Amino acid sequence: MIKQLFACIFTFALISTAAVSGPIRIKDLVEFDGVRGNDLIGYGLVVGLNGTGDGIRNAPFTEEIMSNILERLGVNITGEQFRPKNVAAVFVTANLPAFARAGGRIDVTVSAIGDAKSLLGGTLIMTPLNAADGQIYAVGQGTVIAGGVSATGDAGGVVQGVPTSGVIPSGAYIEREIDFDFGALAQIRLALRTPDFTTAERIERAINKMFGRGVAVMLDAGTVQLDIKATRQASAAHAISKIENILVEPQRKARVVVDQRSGTIVLGEDVRISRVAVSQGNLTLRIEEQPMVVQPNPFAAGESVVVPRTNASIQEEPGIGLAELSEGTSLSEVIAGLNALGVSPRDMIDILKSIKAAGALHAEFIVR
Repeated sequence: MIKQLFACIFTFALISTAAVSGPIRIKDLVEFDGVRGNDLIGYGLVVGLNGTGDGIRNAPFTEEIMSNILERLGVNITGEQFRPKNVAAVFVTANLPAFARAGGRIDVTVSAIGDAKSLLGGTLIMTPLNAADGQIYAVGQGTVIAGGVSATGDAGGVVQGVPTSGVIPSGAYIEREIDFDFGALAQIRLALRTPDFTTAERIERAINKMFGRGVAVMLDAGTVQLDIKATRQASAAHAISKIENILVEPQRKARVVVDQRSGTIVLGEDVRISRVAVSQGNLTLRIEEQPMVVQPNPFAAGESVVVPRTNASIQEEPGIGLAELSEGTSLSEVIAGLNALGVSPRDMIDILKSIKAAGALHAEFIVR
């Protein structure tokens, strides 16, 4: 019980230190309309593996792409039978940032799609990377840094991390730019990452206060529109540079987020609990099978018989009785009241669900 209480206190201590509120820059609260990256994808080949590549019989697409590459290089292998184990077919993915220019470099991620055991030490052969419009925007090539290691023997093996996936830092050159004239925009919308009417109004007020006139207007809980001409700046980029570092104190909804898989509990700063009494206990049902073999006497005619034996028991822990949680007026008081229950974080999740069902938890309850 002491260990459980310590785990619960430790979990909530992390939450309380992370819940300190304060002003935040506008650039950390919003996304600027049109300023976004684009996903790229390609299909390529990793070579130079130490016998950990695709089994060609199980991955015929690897043989096909390898044949195409060799033929483009002037090597005719039509009708030849080859079964190399040091190549692997991979998907190559990357993100083309906003305002990326031709000649720049971006990171790429390489992931095996066949039955390769590891990409450690492999080299990605020149791979075109396409966007959703089918155009080639970058070309990737380089040495793969795998995310793990594996070793196998005749009777077993060991795997650490994910050796079938890796990255190539700055592994692709940008060949084509996104056609987007940011300077021609007359208006820019600021999209709040967490829509909230109060936060949007505060952003509008802070921007107008800095310029001394009405240049921003709140359209809804998630959008603030900025009039570039009214800012009297040289360009849209100059206007954004003026407002992105303005400090605004956001208003957040009261939320409780729980992850049942890991037992993680996160409480927002504005979570409140009304006065409520809680009782919690565990019920354990145990069934054990202990079959017994009954044998006949040495000189008697008969056969050995297996007689089933079952032991069933029900054990109920005493629980905590009825514990009163007083009305919480601050996050620290809510944490102190929940810690007073002395239960593990996983049991705390069930308690919070029940408190919410009773109408005593005044927050949005999110289960992941």
